[in-house]
Amino acid sequence: MFFALVDQLVELWSPFNVFRYITFRSAYATVTALLICFFFGGWMIRKMQSLQIGETIRAEGPQSHQAKAGTPTMGGLLILIAILVPTFLWGNLSNSLVRMALAGTVYMGALGALDDVLKLRGNKNGLRGRWKLLFQGAFGLILGLWMMQQPEFEGVATHTTVPFLANLTLDWGWFYIPLAMLIFAGTSNAVNITDGLDGLAVGLSLFCFLAYAGLAYVTGNAIFADYLKIVFVGGVGELTVFSMAVAGACLGFLWFNSHPAQVFMGDTGSMALGGALGSLALLTKHELLLVIIGGVFVAEALSWFLQVFSFKLRRKRIFRMAPIHHHFELLGWPESRVVIRFWIVGALLALLSISTLKIR
Repeated sequence: MFFALVDQLVELWSPFNVFRYITFRSAYATVTALLICFFFGGWMIRKMQSLQIGETIRAEGPQSHQAKAGTPTMGGLLILIAILVPTFLWGNLSNSLVRMALAGTVYMGALGALDDVLKLRGNKNGLRGRWKLLFQGAFGLILGLWMMQQPEFEGVATHTTVPFLANLTLDWGWFYIPLAMLIFAGTSNAVNITDGLDGLAVGLSLFCFLAYAGLAYVTGNAIFADYLKIVFVGGVGELTVFSMAVAGACLGFLWFNSHPAQVFMGDTGSMALGGALGSLALLTKHELLLVIIGGVFVAEALSWFLQVFSFKLRRKRIFRMAPIHHHFELLGWPESRVVIRFWIVGALLALLSISTLKIR
């Protein structure tokens, strides 16, 4: 909104010209998201408690988690509001990439909300996995095809930057469509799987979005992109504002979601964050780097897959419990120790991912 009014505002007072700068708007998008969480988080928790919107804990999960039953869930609604409002206020909504990133976030948030509602109404499994994959893949398909039609991606729509290697991109051709579907669905599910301990998924997401804020900024700057030998995409710099709004929402939600959690994000939040992360990976053309940036998410999803595959094939488990954060819990690690150590790994991977821009 402010960006659209900047010409009129500058006529009133010249210092309003700062609204043109991505860095300024990104900083205030972060602050706005934080303030929204701080001001409305407590009210939302009380409202959910009055409506008895509480989490149901799986009986097969760690016994220490049973005490969390009844904790308000669907806190992802707060995350969505804290993303949308700052982006509308500080972002450039005439930028089609920003609109598409918002669409991916809201779409996955709505899908997650449907899953949460089904669970609250007594269907403990929520939306069936095959339907989730279908809807997730469908948006990945739409996003991939959309990118191939946009002038901003002319000549690079199906290209992927290769970490550590300069002047080298992979051109997937039409195979980029299934890649986009895989990335979008895989990221959404990986964040969802990781959301099993207080503050774990939202804290890791914070590091990922900070990393993608930096990547969006340099990818959308022709000088930086040329210097770093990465794909340049005009207009993608505006996704820095969106990324920082999501980072602010994650940090603000963590105030209430840290151990012991006052509210859970539910699938509403985890799928929305996964959708936002997958959209950024595709739109910034740093799809392969997502494996490093979201390395903990990848490990969580992989541990779950290997556990299921091993048990079905050999009737034996690889881990004491999957995903892997539960394995460490059953080894005797306190929940807060698991979360903080996973955060440390996530922060290191985010820093490593940024360093790859120079190690090329």
